[in-house]
Amino acid sequence: MIVALSGGVGGAKLARGLYLTAHPLTVIVNTADDFEHLGLAICPDLDSVMYALADLSDPERGWGVRGESWGSLEMLSRYGAPDWFQLGDRDLATHLLRTQGLRQGQSLTGVTAQLCRALGLAARLLPMSDDPVRTQVRTPTGWMDFQVYFVKERCKPAVKAIRFLGVEKAKATPQTLQAIANARLIVLCPSNPLVSVDPILSVPGMRDALKTASAPVIAVSPLIQGRAIKGPTVEMLHGLDIEPSPVAVAGRYADVLDGFVLDALDRALHGQIAALGLEVLVMDTLMKTDEHKRRLAEAIVNEWL
Repeated sequence: MIVALSGGVGGAKLARGLYLTAHPLTVIVNTADDFEHLGLAICPDLDSVMYALADLSDPERGWGVRGESWGSLEMLSRYGAPDWFQLGDRDLATHLLRTQGLRQGQSLTGVTAQLCRALGLAARLLPMSDDPVRTQVRTPTGWMDFQVYFVKERCKPAVKAIRFLGVEKAKATPQTLQAIANARLIVLCPSNPLVSVDPILSVPGMRDALKTASAPVIAVSPLIQGRAIKGPTVEMLHGLDIEPSPVAVAGRYADVLDGFVLDALDRALHGQIAALGLEVLVMDTLMKTDEHKRRLAEAIVNEWL
């Protein structure tokens, strides 16, 4: 079994590539950017991964459902309801069913499993925890909930600090710990290291589980020549005085890693990452199509599985 740790859009691309290799796959997904909106439980990263595996993702926007319509959002706007977070009509069905399940006493893990089964997914999607963890960023105007910063404010405020509310009390689920223990290969997908991967690793017990795993643990660089494919990763790293470099990312995870995938355009950094005690695979990591995703996933599998 392959286990992947993933955030949203970037991580979901590699998760789909791993899914296409036809190996049994479990994806442990960040839930620290979950929030409640209009009374609905929204799980952006879980949904991004679920839609990617089900081949429902919108390739133009990079998030949400392909072929989406916006009638509900338009009507909400007419009523004067907040419309800064775009809820498409098809996407809305996911949030409605999730919210109903949670209010009936089901766990987030259980509700997610039901949604995935309904979409015919062979892979397992596991929230990093069934306990609420919420990311906040400190900006010049004070602490801000992540989705407000990310969507409403369009990542414009400078980020000076990050915290994960509730993470100290959160528990890794038995399903996530068992998946890590049983894995033959563990992959940290190319997601934002600060707000996608760090929350997962901050759940008590998660980092220790990775350190003691019998499977090799591999990370894929989320940066190519100092730039992120999508999202505010570089700006956030700068705000925290961290060099936006694959070397810094590898060093951040080095205590749990056995290997690191470096983009071919950054091959000059091979020696610095190898000096961290990691086996380094150099190849093209840009994933524009399903074939690119599969090729990267198969290279990782062939190298370490």
